[in-house]
Amino acid sequence: MKLFRREKYISRIRPFFHDTEMIKVITGIRRCGKSSLMQTVSEELAENGVSVKNIFFYNLDKYGYKNIKTSEALEELLFGSERQEGIKYVFIDEIQNVESFEPVLEALRLEEEYSIFITGSNSYLLSGELATKLTGRYIEFEIQTLGFDEYEAMKSFYGKKTDKDILREFDSYLLSGGFPKALFYDELSEKQLYVKTVLEDIFNKDIKGRVKIKNVEAFNIVRNYVINNFGSTVSISNICDDLKKTGMAITRPTITRYIQALSDAKIISECTRFDMKSRRSMKNEKKYYLADLGLYFSTNTDNRINYGPVLENIVYQYARSMGYKVSVGRIGNLECDFVLRSTQNEYAYVQVALTIMDSKKTEDREYRPLESIADGYPKYLVTRRDLIQKRNGIKHVDIIDFILEGRLFD
Repeated sequence: MKLFRREKYISRIRPFFHDTEMIKVITGIRRCGKSSLMQTVSEELAENGVSVKNIFFYNLDKYGYKNIKTSEALEELLFGSERQEGIKYVFIDEIQNVESFEPVLEALRLEEEYSIFITGSNSYLLSGELATKLTGRYIEFEIQTLGFDEYEAMKSFYGKKTDKDILREFDSYLLSGGFPKALFYDELSEKQLYVKTVLEDIFNKDIKGRVKIKNVEAFNIVRNYVINNFGSTVSISNICDDLKKTGMAITRPTITRYIQALSDAKIISECTRFDMKSRRSMKNEKKYYLADLGLYFSTNTDNRINYGPVLENIVYQYARSMGYKVSVGRIGNLECDFVLRSTQNEYAYVQVALTIMDSKKTEDREYRPLESIADGYPKYLVTRRDLIQKRNGIKHVDIIDFILEGRLFD
């Protein structure tokens, strides 16, 4: 089957295609499309004249490579056969399956004739030797599940039916999520069942053994608590108190460890608060957003959409997919939903709401945090299908149109 090319990510990797000094590390939640992305990169190399004999693709999760578990086995795989002249392009999928893979990658890199691409489904990939010994010698590309823009483009690419009512189409996307494989199932129940299996797969492959989960029931309770409270301020103390009310006593260190495991597996993403006056992060005040909304709807029987946190999660994920670093803004007693920082260290401020058309009080509440910011960086109010208005230089945009147009917050 021909693969859909995710140009927003390929365009960032393309300048490093032939770089033999930098290891290209592609990260993201399991099943978000990392393998397919690497395959499309290898296809583009072949289309641009690279000999297929110089392209090597190893998916360590697939039959034939599942026995590659040690550094010795990996070394034999990579160095065991005769190579062609010129740059060799090596793609290794799910490299974290190999214990102590880092020295082998470094040896390959030092040959100075290998352009190396690797993927991993959790943050352990960028811990240990890869982070310490190869500092400055690798570059990370974090991949999100499909944004609404990619979701629509991929449906069109594969000839999948779309709803002519854009609001119904958008809501369908919210409920099913953006895992690429889910797009090929027709019924919402089938899509959500698939996402549920992804969650189980992540636990079995990326969490259970590495974190040594002894009480699976307790872990699932904490996992569901965090997933169900995405977009809300979450503290360890609050979780402890809320769980005690249900009769489940879990210690603070255990909860902290479980949340870190969810973050390392990229199920959730930590979003710290940023104090606008001091220009510093407030480490103790955090929100968590989901790698994909399908994770929430697949673990809940209620498909009613609470648009407040849902739209925030969509904006958060979209901003991350466009390369922004994201924080929650604090301005005195006011809160700006998101402070975005671009790769050029320029800022933008974003407030998210379902609508501001229900009352003047709601309109004022959403504009007030943005109006209190004194600097000249762009300010956005993002809503869903409101009449677009103008107020004090703040850019009021529609979330659906903004994402489908692939716009930046600039």
